Amino acid sequence: MSINTEYLEQDIAVLLKSYSLIKTVEEGSIEYEMYRNSLVKVFEMTLEQSGKLLRKKLTPFFATKKAVDSLTFKDLFRYALRHSLLEESEVNRWFKYRDNRNNTAHDYGRAFAEQTLILMNDFIKDVNHLKDVIENE
Repeated sequence: MSINTEYLEQDIAVLLKSYSLIKTVEEGSIEYEMYRNSLVKVFEMTLEQSGKLLRKKLTPFFATKKAVDSLTFKDLFRYALRHSLLEESEVNRWFKYRDNRNNTAHDYGRAFAEQTLILMNDFIKDVNHLKDVIENE
């Protein structure tokens, strides 16, 4: 079963571009704010897309699609670990990404955005690896 990762690839490209550009501008400038806001938004979108695609990847491990559809985001990653699709350290980082994302619903302030930036190096590596896992048949 082939899973289309086109949108995830596009999100990764935007992540990479925004992340490279934010490093070229002065913190506190309008450009910095634009790139940081872009990173935060694409981080959220990429996280959601990753969960949806992982759900599709895990579907063959369940008796019914309804069973996999009932899993929470973190449960998806627990099952990915159980089925040796990801390593425990990766899964723990995905949990941190999700916790960070959940904070966006309550705090769109500077501290949250800066915390998201701190996660970006690992997130980019992990989302690229997850894309490879999803594409691997």
